Amino acid sequence: MNLRTKLAQLILISSVLLLPARGIAQTPTADLDKSIDLSVGSHVKVQQLLFNLQQAVAKHNPAAVAALVHYPIKVNPGKRPITIKSPKAFIKDYDRIITHDISDVILKQKYDALFVNSQGVMLGDGEVWITGFCLDKNCKSSDIKIGTIQDTTNLKP
Repeated sequence: MNLRTKLAQLILISSVLLLPARGIAQTPTADLDKSIDLSVGSHVKVQQLLFNLQQAVAKHNPAAVAALVHYPIKVNPGKRPITIKSPKAFIKDYDRIITHDISDVILKQKYDALFVNSQGVMLGDGEVWITGFCLDKNCKSSDIKIGTIQDTTNLKP
């Protein structure tokens, strides 16, 4: 082998080693999915809940939104918090709970822009939180629902 051939082989080998391995690199969405799985329980359920929430809010369907909420829920639509104890009460106060600002946040939220921490999955600046809830003492059974709805206007600088 001549020097030129050896140099070409060396360049080829080193360029292959410097390329990222296919299938190993995580996409931002894969990292988000993993974070949701660890903190909430199932990214698939969160995706579905977000989709259903956006559809229900877009159609102004209080019953469909109420079905996505964990009760009782303390909501803060503005001046002071109120506790909503049932889907029926949520439907009755829907327009007071899902204000124009909160509706906008829900409708504009993109899955890949969700924020995740130990409290759950945050929409917007904290207007809506999706959380995993235990259904039994040992948390062998759980569900993913909306756990917080709040107006964050007064919290922003």
